[in-house]
Amino acid sequence: MISLIFVTYAGALVASQSQLDDDFLTARKAFREGKAARVADYAQHLQHHVLAPYVEYYLLRMHLKSADIATIEAFLARHKNSLIADRLRADWLKLLAQNQQWQLFEHEFEKLVNKNTELLCFAYQHRIEKQNQEAINSARALWFTANSMPDSCTPVFNALISKNIITVNDRWARIRLALEAGQTGMARYINRRIPASEALNVDELNAAAQNPLRYLKTRQDKIRTRADREIVLFALLRLLSNDTNPALIKWLEIKEKLTDSDQSYFLGRLGYRAAMRHDTRALDWFRAAHQSKDSYPMTDTLLAWQVRAALRAENWNSALDGISRMSDTEQSNSTWQYWKARALKAKGKLSEANALLIPLSNQHHYYGQLAKEELGTVLSTPQESIPVSETEVIAMEEAPGIQRTLAFYRMNLRTEAYWEWVWTIQDFNDRQLLAAAEVARRHGHYDRAINTASKTVDQHDFRLRFPTPHREALRLVVKELELDEAWVYGLIRQESRFLTEVRSSAGAMGLMQLMPDTAKWVARQLGIANFQQNLITHIDINLRLGTYYLKHVFTTLDNQSLLASAAYNAGPGRARRWRDADKSLEGAVYAETIPFSETRDYVKKVLKNSVYYSNVLEHDQTAPTLKERLGIVAKK
Repeated sequence: MISLIFVTYAGALVASQSQLDDDFLTARKAFREGKAARVADYAQHLQHHVLAPYVEYYLLRMHLKSADIATIEAFLARHKNSLIADRLRADWLKLLAQNQQWQLFEHEFEKLVNKNTELLCFAYQHRIEKQNQEAINSARALWFTANSMPDSCTPVFNALISKNIITVNDRWARIRLALEAGQTGMARYINRRIPASEALNVDELNAAAQNPLRYLKTRQDKIRTRADREIVLFALLRLLSNDTNPALIKWLEIKEKLTDSDQSYFLGRLGYRAAMRHDTRALDWFRAAHQSKDSYPMTDTLLAWQVRAALRAENWNSALDGISRMSDTEQSNSTWQYWKARALKAKGKLSEANALLIPLSNQHHYYGQLAKEELGTVLSTPQESIPVSETEVIAMEEAPGIQRTLAFYRMNLRTEAYWEWVWTIQDFNDRQLLAAAEVARRHGHYDRAINTASKTVDQHDFRLRFPTPHREALRLVVKELELDEAWVYGLIRQESRFLTEVRSSAGAMGLMQLMPDTAKWVARQLGIANFQQNLITHIDINLRLGTYYLKHVFTTLDNQSLLASAAYNAGPGRARRWRDADKSLEGAVYAETIPFSETRDYVKKVLKNSVYYSNVLEHDQTAPTLKERLGIVAKK
């Protein structure tokens, strides 16, 4: 009888929680629809709900224009250091700027954590009027982008243009950025800031965009002004985006009519596109761009591809040259620290190479592991890997921000959950991060568990970074197909973070992120009758289909996990094409020179994950190293 009463009572509690959640969702919907009275109806009823502060935010946000300062400040004080307080402060700052209440704006702006570009430009409006040099310099730096900027930036840029702080050359530079990115609308907009006698001919710009080859044929003998040169360079880049040789032919016909700086600019882009296509001529074009009498500065993106082309050519001098030309920030990136060390080692400068490899080897990422192996050591269980206590986990689960996150997840509001979680953990120490990660793991939010545990600096728990859910189901299929369990886990971790219902923007579904057409093909191979798309997210079926396809690409691509990983992400045809036509490639070089940034990042992480999973699953010291997993990629 007692247990029956308890079950009934517990059931009532669950129903009550469910009803409150439904009411919150109704209030949220009313807020999004601008129905303030409807939100107010639910506010009192939801005052004890864990997300009551959000309902309070909804109400105040809808009446912000008429709210008095005391009411706003009271809300900010009541919810100090919370995400909703920061959001309300941002909303309030927009109103203050629009009303020219600069003294109050400056006071509140300093307290804002998430300072987006719109609000930064509001701040610059006031500060530039006060001749604040730091604001002038920061605002000018915002100018150099191909993208459109918030409306609040327009008066800032107008002020800088009127003072000639943003010069005519700066305006041309932004036009070039826009055209290179294919943003012709932005180029036309900036063109209005160029003196009329010097500006682009918009009809010619449109002609170059629509048919660059025809445009170049008709205009190559009429290149006289800067505007002419900019449109010609734009047309050349349009050609180059599709194929190297047609652009090269027109370039050779036109180049003498361009300035040295213009020639350097195009040669850098020619080298970049060629390098991405694994064209062996790329390094010659990069070299010519640098050696121009008036060389045009290369971006870090272009220089990265100079280095990648050099790696494929085993030209360590060019690799070092490309890295040395990068910005200080880019040079400090682990990617270029590792390859600089490799180049130095290849040139016999072992002490300089080891000075880079040793600190890199203590970092728990792809290049850290490669550095460790380059020094002659292998991955072992870190001595500092200490799990958090149950007391720490319970305390963390009761933290308000964690409670709000879990409530959002409960209602399937994943975006709100994500931002609440990110805000909550932003200043956590290692122990707090591990406790939060364990809370996420226990609730099945593996993406949060992995990302949070991966933020620790000194204390680590690799079981949280590399969890193993659904292991029984996975073991069955990997054993049947004779696949490496650690590799499959490494791939799933990268594909879905173990979220069973996740769907990509391209339509891939489930743990192993299968495209519907791929799933149907595999189902036919396996003889699964009456296969329906809604079955793809079922754990057992998804694992069965995904591992079969992975085995298929593995066996058709020389039984190499590197090539199969690339094929799983970008397709088998591309994985084959990215091999070298004349020689075998070190696997790390193949991975580094994959032209798709998403796939390049993907294969590195999958194979790094595999090394860690070997350790987490079996503590197997005989498992393949990362370099062994990368292997040697045979020529085409």
